[in-house]
Amino acid sequence: MRIVHQDPQSGLRKLLLQTPSDLWRLARLIRKGDRVGASTTRRDPEAPEEAPGAQRERRRVFLVVLVEQVEFHGFTQHVRVLGPIVEGPFDIGRHHTLDVDVGDVASVQKSGWTAGDRALLDEGVSGAGEPKLVVATVDWGESTIVRLRGRSVETVADVRRTLAGKREGAGQAEKDRKTYLEELVRLIRPELVDATTVVVAGPGFLKEQLSAALLVAEPAHKNKLKVFATAEAGRVGLDELLRSGKAAEALRGSAAAEEADLVERLVTALGGARAAVGPVEVDEAVGGGAADTLLVSESKLSDATTLATLEAARGARARVFVVRDDGDAGKRLHGLGGIGALLRYDWSPSTVRSSAKR
Repeated sequence: MRIVHQDPQSGLRKLLLQTPSDLWRLARLIRKGDRVGASTTRRDPEAPEEAPGAQRERRRVFLVVLVEQVEFHGFTQHVRVLGPIVEGPFDIGRHHTLDVDVGDVASVQKSGWTAGDRALLDEGVSGAGEPKLVVATVDWGESTIVRLRGRSVETVADVRRTLAGKREGAGQAEKDRKTYLEELVRLIRPELVDATTVVVAGPGFLKEQLSAALLVAEPAHKNKLKVFATAEAGRVGLDELLRSGKAAEALRGSAAAEEADLVERLVTALGGARAAVGPVEVDEAVGGGAADTLLVSESKLSDATTLATLEAARGARARVFVVRDDGDAGKRLHGLGGIGALLRYDWSPSTVRSSAKR
């Protein structure tokens, strides 16, 4: 993300959206009542009758709408902003839908930019060079392959196969395993060429066999391959890998991996005195200057009490990190009240912590 223009007095910022993660951030930045503009096409009611049909039907213009609804379509990677037109060459007051994609410039004007908004902006500006990372958590019969790029988690494949066992004969079992391994190589090989890092993880020896087969297929990309052990494969194994922090160095630059690691650190710290969870505890920790990093669920970004705490945290030079609601990390943080803080030093709340927060 790049801020191409800003006017602090009017609250206007023009943002160049450079990655799929920027679209996720934009959808969380925009709220009902904001004024959002982008280049779009609209039927031209003023086109002369003699104009060609195509020109009479649509015309590219820059329109600003007063936001009524925002939709993020992760699968197709675009943001839809719906509302009445408040600025444009025609059709003022009529409703329109802006479709914003990677590479577009969107203007966002707010009456006030919150601490949560600024945290998302800071993350986007600093993450313009987000690496493309690929993670495969594999085992015989169950494997998951995903791409991680910043906030974006894209599924390459969920591979589920029934493989022959000893009862069906050693020959058939060996044939099934060979076919399964070849399928995984075929799926990962094109990802290996473009990725910054490819992590192969799993509970058994398949991860080593797969890594060796990929090296044979793409020897020039040897340095990109990293192998880690996990207790599970598939989606469960992916959550385990991200949460454990084992691959933290290999996955550096992925906000999706970082949020899993931060939430895990928060949960672990609850066993001591270096964490606060829930609105009351976190606000108290921030007020006492103990908060180092605040984790907040994206669904809390419109809550007035939460926003006041985030504002105080930024004023105290604490980092604010927004956690996606979907996924394992988001669900865990939601169970802790939707907000938590990793602390600079040992601290305990003035009230007794509920066992439900543990």
